[in-house]
Amino acid sequence: MRRTTPIKTRVLLDGLAMVESPCWHDGRLWFPHWGTPEIVAVGLDGRSHIMARVPPGLGHAIGWLPDGRMLVTGRHLTRHERDGSVVMHADLDRISPHGWSELTVDGRGNVYVNSIGFDFGTEMAERVKEPTRSPTGVIALVTPDGRARQVADGIAFPNGMVITPDNRTLIVSESLAGRLLAFDIQEDGALGRRRVWAAGIWPDGICLDAEGAIWTSTWNNECVRVAEGGEILDRIQLDRPCFATMLGGPRRATLFMMANQFLGPDRFDEMLSLRSGQVLVAEVDTPGAGWP
Repeated sequence: MRRTTPIKTRVLLDGLAMVESPCWHDGRLWFPHWGTPEIVAVGLDGRSHIMARVPPGLGHAIGWLPDGRMLVTGRHLTRHERDGSVVMHADLDRISPHGWSELTVDGRGNVYVNSIGFDFGTEMAERVKEPTRSPTGVIALVTPDGRARQVADGIAFPNGMVITPDNRTLIVSESLAGRLLAFDIQEDGALGRRRVWAAGIWPDGICLDAEGAIWTSTWNNECVRVAEGGEILDRIQLDRPCFATMLGGPRRATLFMMANQFLGPDRFDEMLSLRSGQVLVAEVDTPGAGWP
């Protein structure tokens, strides 16, 4: 369904270093506060709290196992235990030695996690110039019994991921190729029938709604709602880039947009010092669906 009236936004939090990879969990929006060691949760009233600490830096994402324990990506995929300890959730070094970024956990407890497959600090600026050169990104699956294996490769910078409510389709941002990819999820969790879901939108972090549309970003400081095939159903103009989206709130119809100034792939230290990170919110018509 296409909305006919403009969507109003408001700032929920600002003055942050860099905000990314949000999840709606336990009645609040949780997100890694990149450039700091913080995992932050914020309510719709704007009150925020530090919920956990991780190694400082960039690239963290979070998710939860069905039993409520939190997973965090980074150099490794780690698990936060109820007693506060942090342990390795699965050894993924043999799949990619370059660390892990986005993750999602489906309704069966399968964990899908991706890696860009190259050293961000030394190669990102060059790869932006040749965005689809030798794509190295991979997706790994960690099953509930702890076994890990690679289930997709050859992706030009895999980014945000969502899984449909029936656990049958995984959609991932292929950011450097400017498109969304879709995979069928097989009974054993493997991925098959790779295809382009939508092109020409330059997506980053994504979320799925109950009509099967995805909220994501464009290079034009927009947050857009896109249908399979690429039709843009709604646009929200922002004054800075949107790096990720999430649907949450009581009806799961509050759209959260993680926005930051962007100076380029080789100037992240300057970006973090700007403290331009904002969490924006807007009420939309169609509630969220699927995972995360």
